[in-house]
Amino acid sequence: MAAVDMVEGAGFAAIEAANSAEAIEILENRLDIRVVFTDIDMPPGIDGIRLAALIRDRWPPVKLIITSGHRIPPSGSLPSDSMFYSKPYPENEVVATMRRMAA
Repeated sequence: MAAVDMVEGAGFAAIEAANSAEAIEILENRLDIRVVFTDIDMPPGIDGIRLAALIRDRWPPVKLIITSGHRIPPSGSLPSDSMFYSKPYPENEVVATMRRMAA
């Protein structure tokens, strides 16, 4: 997956989740996650917008980067301190954002 390659290429450890339920399970079992990078469209289950809101509610310190190649989230639908990138996203900007968020 290109996103995993990008994250690992930047020196981060990537933990891949196939869907939102798996992402939540990972967060419930790991205390070392500082940044979540998710797509809006990740069936089955809740979409990335609702996943971002759930993460913000349950794990407030976790930073969020959301992306999509198919839609732009409605204004106000993402947590205020998250970042959104349309696909194809500029990898250097996403990596810079991850570095800033993880610091």
